[in-house]
This record gives sequence, C-alpha cells and structure tokens, in this order.
Amino acid sequence: MTSVEEPARPGGRIRDAVRTQAEILDVATQEFARAGFAGARVDEIAARTRTTKRMIYYYFGGKEQLFTAVLERAYAVIREAEQGLDVEHLDPVAAIRRLAEVTFDHHEQHPDFIRLVSIENIHEAVHIAASEKLGKISSPALDVIRRILEQGQKSGLFTADVDAVDLHAMISAFCFFRVANRHTFGALFGRDLIDPAQREHYRAMLGDMVIAYLTAERAAD
Repeated sequence: MTSVEEPARPGGRIRDAVRTQAEILDVATQEFARAGFAGARVDEIAARTRTTKRMIYYYFGGKEQLFTAVLERAYAVIREAEQGLDVEHLDPVAAIRRLAEVTFDHHEQHPDFIRLVSIENIHEAVHIAASEKLGKISSPALDVIRRILEQGQKSGLFTADVDAVDLHAMISAFCFFRVANRHTFGALFGRDLIDPAQREHYRAMLGDMVIAYLTAERAAD
C-alpha cells in the first residue's frame, strides 16, 4: 500500500491524534452499521468528522483497514465488559446467570455491534481473519465459564458435561437474535423483543434457559 503523508492541518491548528482517531471510529461505526461495508463511504465519514479523506487514510490506511479498526474496537468493548465480571463470590448458578446477563445487557446497549457482526458474517469474517489484534483476542468470558462449570460440576449443581464454547454460543445466540431479528420477528409475530416492558422477562428467561440446560438430566448414551 502506498503510504500517505500526514496532511497539513488548516490554519495550523493541531488536533489531538488520539481524539481525532476516536472521532473517526465513532462516525465510521455508525456509517458501517447503517450502510454496510459496501455501502459506507469514506467521504461521508470524513464530512461528518470535520476532517478529510486524506486524514482518514493517514490514520487507517483505507476503507478495509478502517472497517477492521471499527471491528477491533467493537470487540474490545465487550471483552472489557467480560473482564469486569465479578462472580467469584457467587455460587455457580448465580454466577452463570450473572455472566448471561452481562452479554444480554451489552448486546442490547450496542445495536451497532450486532449490525457490524452481521455485516462481517456476510463477508465471511475476512476482516477478522486478517486482523492480528482480533486473532489474539480470547474471550475472558470463556475462562470464567470454565471455572464456573468446574465448580458447578464438582458441587453437583450442574449435571451436564458442557463445553464452555458451546455454552458461550448458546448465551450469545439468544442475545444476538433478540437484537438482530427484532424487526423481522416483530413483523411476523407481532412481538417486539426489545420492548422495555418485556426486558426483565427476556433477561430472566435467558438465565432460566441456561440453568435448565446445565441441571437437566441427560439420557444415557
């Protein structure tokens, strides 16, 4: 890729690089989530950030790299939430329920994350696969799940021999579907999955579903 020299700033005003990049990423997140990777325009992002397309290329290298940076930051947010989990003082049932609630809350509060992940799946995760940062990111939630599952099985509370990744997928699937499929589900069944009046119902239902799975009797093979 041809390198882009840092452009001179109008009027000699020096803008803080970190703040400028964060502003670009904020707007780029909104634009990619709204229009998709193919539909998003760097010119539009530049106009909304009061910067220039050249400046965006200087910081990020191009549209592909900008979208990758948006994904990296989006995943960093949920990883930070997972790292903040404090469940060591809880019994395994309460701990796994709390972990499910963290995912539920994050996905509800970050609909752009859901759209970005949906878009990246359309592109078969090519940007994630090419990202060194995302390739090195492991989910802190998986380590927490493994510890909780081990404690629950040792105590006899959990009867199922469950893989941590499978359980993570189970929790994520419900939380993701609720946000991603809100409009189609509402059109088909007349029920808004994001209705604030039903929020606690769905939040509790997720925990109940996970606990029921972990404590259910399994038929012998």
